[in-house]
Order: sequence, then C-alpha cells, then structure tokens
Amino acid sequence: MVATEPVVLESYLAGRWVRGSDAGAELVDPVTGEVVALASSSGLDLGAALRYARDVGRPALGALTYAQRAALLGAVADALQARRDDWYAIARRNSGNTKADAGIDVDGGIGTLKYYAKLGASLGEAKVLSDGAPARLARDPNFQALHLGVPIDGAAIHINAYNFPSWGLWEKAAVALLSGIPVVAKPATATAWLSVEMVRAVIDAGVLPNGALSLLVGSVGDLLDHVRFGDAIAFTGSAETGERIRSHPQVRGAGVRVNVEADSLNATLLGPDAREGTPVFELYVREIVREMSTKAGQKCTAIRRAIVPAARRDAVLRALARALDAVVVGDPATDGVTLGPLVSAGEARRAREGIAQLAAAPGASIAYTHPNVPAGEAFVAPTLIVAGGDAAIVHDLEVFAPVASVLTYTTPDEAYALARRGGGSLVVSVFSDDAAFLAQSALAIGASHGRVLLVDTAIGDAQTGHGIVMPSCQHGGPGRAGGGEELGGLRGLWFYHQRTAVQGPLPVLEQLAAQAVNPYTL
Repeated sequence: MVATEPVVLESYLAGRWVRGSDAGAELVDPVTGEVVALASSSGLDLGAALRYARDVGRPALGALTYAQRAALLGAVADALQARRDDWYAIARRNSGNTKADAGIDVDGGIGTLKYYAKLGASLGEAKVLSDGAPARLARDPNFQALHLGVPIDGAAIHINAYNFPSWGLWEKAAVALLSGIPVVAKPATATAWLSVEMVRAVIDAGVLPNGALSLLVGSVGDLLDHVRFGDAIAFTGSAETGERIRSHPQVRGAGVRVNVEADSLNATLLGPDAREGTPVFELYVREIVREMSTKAGQKCTAIRRAIVPAARRDAVLRALARALDAVVVGDPATDGVTLGPLVSAGEARRAREGIAQLAAAPGASIAYTHPNVPAGEAFVAPTLIVAGGDAAIVHDLEVFAPVASVLTYTTPDEAYALARRGGGSLVVSVFSDDAAFLAQSALAIGASHGRVLLVDTAIGDAQTGHGIVMPSCQHGGPGRAGGGEELGGLRGLWFYHQRTAVQGPLPVLEQLAAQAVNPYTL
C-alpha cells in the first residue's frame, strides 16, 4: 500500500469547521501502523460551542413537532446511506474492521436512525409527552394531577467509545434530536475519522437546523467546565472515566443528568438439558464464537464468561476449539478474513496482559489459543481460559479482545450466582430447550442485567444475537455496567425530558393532555 498524507480532522462547532492549534493525536491503521489521520481540540472555544448549541440549536429543534424531527432523522439516514461504501472503507483503515464488522457499526447506526424516524412519526404533532391520564387528588373532582414530559432546556453532550464510531454516534443522536435537544458529540479519538466524515456528509446535505449537531474531535478539553443545569451527558466507555464525569465539580454542582454505559463482564449460560450434538448446544457454541470474533471481541456486549454444566465442560471446549479453528484471522482487506486486529497495538498489549492475568489465577489455565495469527502488533489470538468459580479475577477483569473464560456449575442456583458475580452487566444469555429453566433464569438474574436473552431451538435462527443491541430494547445495565439506560424505543426519550407532575383544575389539565402524546399508548 502506498502511504498517504494523514487526514487532518476538523471539529464542527458553533456552525463551522475548525481545527485545533497543534498537530494533535495520531490515528492509525492497526494492520500497517500507518498514521491515517490527526485530531486536535487545542485552542478551541468549547464554551462558545455549547452556548451555540443551546442558543441556536435548541430553539430551532424545539419549534418542531416530534413528527417533524422524525423526518429530519430520516433525511440524516438517507444522507449517510448514499455513501455507505465510503464508511466501510474508513472503518477498515482506521478500526481494522472486516466488512461484517463495519456493517454492524455503519448499518447499525443508519438503521437506528431509520427506526427512530419511523417511531417518531407516530408521536405526531405534539411537542411534549404525557405519562398517564389526569388523576384525582381530592374530594373535589376538579383538582387533579397530570404527569408531563417536558424537553430539557439545554444541550446533549455525547462522549462515545472507540469501538463504534458510527453506531455510538447515531444511536445517541437519534434519541436526543427526536426529543428536540441539540447534540454535541465527542467520539473517541482513536477512531474519530469515521465520525467526522459522517457528520460532514450530514452537514453538507443541509438536513438539520443550525446548531442541532456539533462534533468535537481530539481531547475533551474543558468541555465539562461549561455544562450547566438543563444539559445532559451520555457516556460510553470505562467505569473509571464514567466516575470522573459524574464527579466533575461542574457536572455535580450544576446537577447535570448523566447516563453511563461502562464495563461489563457479560455471561452466557448453557442449560443442564443441553447435551453435545443437540441443536441448542450447537447454537450455544455458535453464539460464543460469533461474540468472540465479531469486532475482534471489542464490544461492550461481548461474551466474557461462558457458564456451563460441569459435565459438559470438555464437550463445550472441544466444540469451541473446532469452531474457532475455522475463524480466519488477518488483514480485513484480504478476502476470507473473518477476524481483524484490535484497534491499536496499545489495546492489543493491554489485552495480552489481561490474558496473562486471567491465566495466572488459581486453578485457571489457557484451554485454547488460535494457531494462525499474523505477526502484527495489533493482532490478538482468540483465546479460551478455563477458570474455577472462585477465581475472582474472572468476574472483575474485562479483556476487551477475542477472549472468553469457561466456568462450570453443578446446580442452577450456582450458575445464577456465578452470573451475578459480574457485579452488573449489560446482557446475559441463556440457552436451553427447557422452558421452565429459561423462565426461572430470567427472574433469577434479571436484577443484575440490563437485558436477558433466552434462546431455545425454536428461535435459534430468528434471534438477533447476544451482542446485538436492538433500538426497540433497552441498552444499559446496573452496577459496574454504569447503571444507565439508552434506546428502548420511545422509553429512551425520557432521559431528555423532565417528568413533572402538574397539579391544577381539570379543564386546564385536559387542555395540556390534548397537546401531549403518551408514548406508552402508541
């Protein structure tokens, strides 16, 4: 490949494209190590950028109905769809994505915009939400209360992770824009190239009001120093960074609402009934391999812990080894490659250190390592760790790579206890043809997981997958997963609305109710 000059990425702030005052951080092709882009936010006036979003974008979006904003989302999706091949090419060069990996990110983002465009149209000409009908408060039936959802009076600051520069950007933006809230998006620097070019395509298309969408590349700088009451922050990334955002003096002091989607040691359970050779057993093995190889395991929803009956452990390991041997690791530009590199050599080094830590735990060992991996620094071999349930590190350390640990149980209660030891996760899946076990599992582990996927043979080919986030379903989880909630269809709009109880005379409340829409009745 002939080396090219790095692209100098620009931020889109206060209605114009601007560059940082220094060279900034280097974005690389993880296969070749070539620097493909540079990103800097040095010297940019982030306070002015937030004021512009609030003062220009918020009134422009607030003047529109939900249906009109939904139409904007559809126009954004169309602008992005027209250059889909360009986005795939950037995802390969900057993120090391295979075509399938790029599809999850790029098409997932566009699909989420289209979903909310259609869903938002059902909200019609209203500009506020209602939550239920008026409720009587006193003996006098004229005195009642109505719960309304009024859009917050500020900007949405979205700080995203490196693994989904498209989907992470648009899944957050879709909900905020539909709510009437302008977006200031901060993609992770390492893979910001795709985010920048997608936003540029939308701005060039002229489909959004001025101030509705802003983009900051490079360091977050002093952005959080300028937030105020009425703003909202949605963050995806590490638990440590999430805590720094929550505890930031201005964020805390101004009472800014914060949604965090953080670390997650997701688990998958194999039911006691699933024997080797049965369809549900094969579905289980296929799902683990898919989750290990998709995006090279760099997904917040990826399977990190496989919990299997003790009597099935060896059979599961044999089946996983056979399936993983068929995974082709290499340069995603090469035909037939199904697993590419991690996003950078630095992330790969951290992953290898994590594998060593897991394997060094008492009673743990490496049960499988893929035999054919390129020598490039960013490549990490798909790896299986066998660990005892008492190896605490298995439930504490997330290795963001194609790595999973296999643990065993003897009773369902023991399996549920192991799943809960993750301390709160985004998703857990259960594979079984025993309907009673599936139902029991959902209730036993639902409190510690944001999503529970139950799979039997009947829906094996129809189910969308352990790691796939559907816009109609909630995304987020309790505990170490951050305690946040995103998407979930129209439920996601409530983060950008203040639910307020309006008390007063019934005729006035009925007038307000007529101007609002109840998302739960659509």
